[in-house]
Amino acid sequence: MHITAEQIKSNPVIRTYIQKADESLTALGYTEHSFAHVTKVAVEAKRILMMLGRSEREQELAEIAGYMHDIGNVVNRADHAQSGAVMAFRILDHMGMDPEDIADVITAIGNHDEHTAKPVSDIAAAIILADKSDVRCTRVRNQNKEDFDIHDRVNYAVKRSGLDIDPKRKVITLDLTINTDECAVMDYFEIFLERMMLCRKAAERLGMTFSIVINEQIIL
Repeated sequence: MHITAEQIKSNPVIRTYIQKADESLTALGYTEHSFAHVTKVAVEAKRILMMLGRSEREQELAEIAGYMHDIGNVVNRADHAQSGAVMAFRILDHMGMDPEDIADVITAIGNHDEHTAKPVSDIAAAIILADKSDVRCTRVRNQNKEDFDIHDRVNYAVKRSGLDIDPKRKVITLDLTINTDECAVMDYFEIFLERMMLCRKAAERLGMTFSIVINEQIIL
């Protein structure tokens, strides 16, 4: 059965798991992983593949995987990519999605976390790039700056972030505006270097190179 992204986004079971997963991460002190994050990842993953001329179905599967990619956090933050992939399999199979489509979605979900991730498919690569580029001040829940850890400080300092896709030059650019009074550029790389290396591999999977621009200066 052809399951659409709209069916996924309106599914009450999936929405419940996203909400409950974010509640767990709130209790652990993590940045926002609720509907704002997963929707942004879904939209960006679809846009990446659209800009690179991939099929409409690949685009939609990337949107689906992006929306569901963090549901495993409802089980535990540790290994949430793998538990999320297993959860997604059960949900999508129950909905009657075609096995080939299920495989594409759960492969992307199971390969999005930097500790175990590999851009093994174009959809997985798009999810990695969309997920790791979502750095923004609005994801910080802690309102007391004195209690900020480095993750809070870095996210809070990022006033604008975006992925620029240039198919002609074959470059994907993460363009950031950072308030350096709140966070040094080196602090960003201290916690996100592994993620940025993963983004480079994901871009290569898509036939692109990965670049980082911070405050209008080319960093990578």
